[in-house]
Amino acid sequence: MRLLDRYVFFEWLKIFVIAIGVTLGILVLHDMYGHLGDLLNWGASTREILLYYALFIPTLIPVILPISLLLSLIYVLGAMHRNNEITAMRAAGMNVFRITRSLWFAGAVLSGILLWLNADLIPYCKENSRTVFDNVRMEKQVRDAKDLSEVGVVNQLCFNNRSSGRLWYMNAFSQATNKGRGVRVSILDGRGREISRIMAREGVYDETELCWFFTDGQEIEYAPDTHRPTKAVGFDKKYYKDFNEEPNIMILSMRRPKDLSLFEAKTLIDSIGAKSREALPYLVRWYSIWGSPFACLIVVAIAIPFSVAGVRTNPMVGVSKTFGLFFLFYVIDSVMTALGGRGIVSPEVAAIAPNLAMFIFAMSLYRKAI
Repeated sequence: MRLLDRYVFFEWLKIFVIAIGVTLGILVLHDMYGHLGDLLNWGASTREILLYYALFIPTLIPVILPISLLLSLIYVLGAMHRNNEITAMRAAGMNVFRITRSLWFAGAVLSGILLWLNADLIPYCKENSRTVFDNVRMEKQVRDAKDLSEVGVVNQLCFNNRSSGRLWYMNAFSQATNKGRGVRVSILDGRGREISRIMAREGVYDETELCWFFTDGQEIEYAPDTHRPTKAVGFDKKYYKDFNEEPNIMILSMRRPKDLSLFEAKTLIDSIGAKSREALPYLVRWYSIWGSPFACLIVVAIAIPFSVAGVRTNPMVGVSKTFGLFFLFYVIDSVMTALGGRGIVSPEVAAIAPNLAMFIFAMSLYRKAI
């Protein structure tokens, strides 16, 4: 690396480290405001709190890395442009790429690191930090509850297993006992018509048999065309060996797609069926996670012409424009995610479009700067 490259790189690196620290600190403080009090009230030990935040902090990297990169690039290059350093370099015969090639290299390296983190470390940390938090909460509930069925309760649990043609609903489900209350399972034919329904006071997932059994219920058969009941049979207890939906998959489907890790999104896609309509939001999430690392290169492509072109102004002017860019990206991303989740556009297009729009915008700026 030549002297000029080292100078530009280390000037950027100093601000980048500061931006990472400040952004990370703000987000951690925000989480502490919402969750630290709960952990303390539930009786979490110091070890559990430290473990939770040790696992939680890496999950913030996909958020803070592009923001910190853009802030640091605009600030440093804007300052260099304001101090006539960029002008002097260009007067010496260097083009924009020659001046900033070390920053392109840094953006490529960060994209590679983020791709690896998204595929390996971040899913592990996301799932285990949630597990630590939920375990502390459930331990508190176990200490206070008179009955284990009151521990880890998920209210109004719904799950549409389109691949097997079963639509589930429970008034409440206890994660501690794997027992649901007020259970209703609708059996659907290939056209989505209800052909039978199981209604029971309780439903329990048997971890030995890997299936569900129901107690104090009845099974009702319907005529598919008219949906009129044709037969009703009551039972005290009945096993359904082909009902193999796992409770953790059902609970996972109740979470917002954007809160899922890469592994969790893939688990739901495989369980629901990639071709089903219910899988669309999870497919958008899946493709978005894989595409997000390339935002680092797009950030470099935007920041360089954004900073070195035009009149010399205070670097904070460029920094303020950063927030406008991220707001625009957030709007495009939110719109495309909603369209992809409803099947109006394909999940691949919904995931790629925000990055593609920013890339086209970056290239238009870059052409003007060159």
